[in-house]
Amino acid sequence: MKTQNLLTTAVAIILSGFIGFQHVGAQTEKDRNWTQWRGNSRDGFVKGKKWPDKIDEKHLVKKWAVELGEGYPGPIVVNDKVFVAETKDKTYEVVRALDRKTGKQIWEAKWLGSMKVPFFARANGDWIRATPAYDNGKLFVAGMKDLLVCLNAKDGKELWRIDFPSKYGTKNPDFGFVSSPLCHEDYVYVQAGGGFCKIKQKTGEVVWRVMKDGGGMYGSAFSSPYITTLDGQEQILVQSRSHLAGVNMDDGKILWQQAVPNFRGMNILTPTVYGGSVFTSSYGQGTFLYNISKDGNNSSSQLKWKNRARGYMTSPIIYDGHAYFHLQNQCFICIYLKDGKTAWQSKRFGKYASLVAQRDRILALDQRGELILLKATPEKFEVLGRRKVSDQETWGHLTVCGGQVFIRELRGITMYEWKSEK
Repeated sequence: MKTQNLLTTAVAIILSGFIGFQHVGAQTEKDRNWTQWRGNSRDGFVKGKKWPDKIDEKHLVKKWAVELGEGYPGPIVVNDKVFVAETKDKTYEVVRALDRKTGKQIWEAKWLGSMKVPFFARANGDWIRATPAYDNGKLFVAGMKDLLVCLNAKDGKELWRIDFPSKYGTKNPDFGFVSSPLCHEDYVYVQAGGGFCKIKQKTGEVVWRVMKDGGGMYGSAFSSPYITTLDGQEQILVQSRSHLAGVNMDDGKILWQQAVPNFRGMNILTPTVYGGSVFTSSYGQGTFLYNISKDGNNSSSQLKWKNRARGYMTSPIIYDGHAYFHLQNQCFICIYLKDGKTAWQSKRFGKYASLVAQRDRILALDQRGELILLKATPEKFEVLGRRKVSDQETWGHLTVCGGQVFIRELRGITMYEWKSEK
């Protein structure tokens, strides 16, 4: 028995070391790809080869750039292709597949998709917003008029589409289809049609549709869903414009639901999980950690703490017991997740920043076209490098995979490659 225990312990140590190595060490084929919103694991973390500590022209080299129509969707990268979405001539929504090595176009698909957002939001444009998702050889693209289109990723051929307003009699969302699709196994999950839907990837058949009373979403949820396990139960974390909810992936049952304070339904960032609790932040209202507990067959949520810091669009990076993200006041912040206290807050930057991380390194793409390399530490706000990468606005989410960095500009995309010091 003693020998068996020693063997088990040794195996555990070896495996834990292997897992740690995989995070920044040998690159797997999957690590070369970026298949959906915030990456394969949907948490903003990147595995594979360790990043350099600098982002100057010597360490991050520009390889190609392509002009595009206007749009906010982050790029999707799979094997030898880069997929981008755009609005063209204020009339069409266009999806392109580009050659990963050269940026040359491989195929193009398009459909009518023009709409106008409310006047007070028009300064940020009427163009396509949601990041597509890739799975099982298919690309799932959210059109502004609450339209989900499935394309063959090889040649761009349309396989099926769902027009949610036509199907369910719902209205076009005021701000367009903003929430990014989530792929898991043979299904795609979307916040559309005034609810939350599970759809068969192969056929486009809707398996179930829940939260169809609106749930505060009013047909236009901003936040994107996230798969997690809370109190031993796998579920999809859904944030509507007014509520957080845990949804059973099989039957769509609402496992628990929590109202989130908000200003005009502007719950935008993708919530995440820490130690069995759910972290989120709301425009104009504050930052919250909700504890999720299960008693028998029932789950419930309780507010664990609140911080007065007000989030906006930036989904958080969770590292070593701390949350790092960007606020409505245009500052970066680090919050202790144990008690909700602020470790530090930076000076002001742009209106928004998308964050991607590898261990204690965070790469931030500022809305003003600046790339910033940060060290994830609660000690102080520490900038390792800054670099202007675009004269355009850069609202599209940063994509980093396979030693490459993809910058989606308002009217283009640029690819860079990391170069290690010799």
